[in-house]
Amino acid sequence: MPLKLVKRPGSPFWYMRGTVRGLSITESTRTGDRASAEEVRALREAELVRRTIHGDLGTRTFAEAAISYMEAGGERQHLAPLIRRFGPSLVQSIGQSDLDRAAKAIRPGASPATQNRCVYTPASAVLHHAARLGWRDKPVIARPSQGSGRVRWVTQQEAEALILAAGHLRPLVIFLLATGARISEALYLDWKEVDLERGHVAFLDTKNGTSRGVPLHSRALEALRALPHRSGAVFRTPRGKPYADRGGVGGGQVKRAWASMLKRAKITDFSPHDCRHTWATWHYQANRDLGALMELGGWKSVQMVLRYAHTNTLQHASGMEAAWTKPVQPGTSEGTKPRKKKGK
Repeated sequence: MPLKLVKRPGSPFWYMRGTVRGLSITESTRTGDRASAEEVRALREAELVRRTIHGDLGTRTFAEAAISYMEAGGERQHLAPLIRRFGPSLVQSIGQSDLDRAAKAIRPGASPATQNRCVYTPASAVLHHAARLGWRDKPVIARPSQGSGRVRWVTQQEAEALILAAGHLRPLVIFLLATGARISEALYLDWKEVDLERGHVAFLDTKNGTSRGVPLHSRALEALRALPHRSGAVFRTPRGKPYADRGGVGGGQVKRAWASMLKRAKITDFSPHDCRHTWATWHYQANRDLGALMELGGWKSVQMVLRYAHTNTLQHASGMEAAWTKPVQPGTSEGTKPRKKKGK
């Protein structure tokens, strides 16, 4: 029996009810307009026919795969623009060239790391989930190379010069250097996540999808306590307004003020994110604890924090000097002294 439109008591929507090739269906069309409901019914009936003939491999859409992935506990972050772009497309039909075009369209001009994080990684997760369900073949996705990663940090003396030149950014700069926060985490931080009594800050729903807490250094506590407000956004513009929300992306909101600070401090090539590199470098110099650094910074692998160990080698200079000693020169004051002859 083909699908028919029926009404249910108390519901403003039309429902589809019937059996298509052995599949019994009762579903809402989510519309109260009869003409629109008829379109939904016809499309759903055609879809069911195709599915019974061709199976899931030829009928499941990216939207269905994404919903299934999220219902299974998959990470939701960054999926919305992908669903808008690929939603009705067959999940089996989406390949490398589609993702390459999506990366350019969704994150134009972004770094390879950002494109990987916002497009390739979530899309690949959905496609692999669909493959496990038998909705498509196993995907083979190549990602843009991210290189070895930049590590730019400043000395504590340079940091003091930045703080002195920071102007209204001073509390923000101190906070970044003291906590290792990403600029977006700081700009969108709410006072509800700050506990001045405990000396603790919580970063919720971070870039990699996890939350973490960081103890507040005394310099950060001092800067936060000096702020005139205790609700809403912690860091604000000179006019006292929260920084504009750019879809979770941060940095551009302080671009001009940051450049002026660098000019006054006479420091070049130092971005807000480099405060995070600086914090990690200082932390490793002081503690030599990659596990603690990984936990506090929210990195998911030791490989991500090893680069901070690699940038800190001067403290090993004395050890290297001792490891390669000068060769002994016989007959010299630095070598073995000549033996004295007996009787003399």
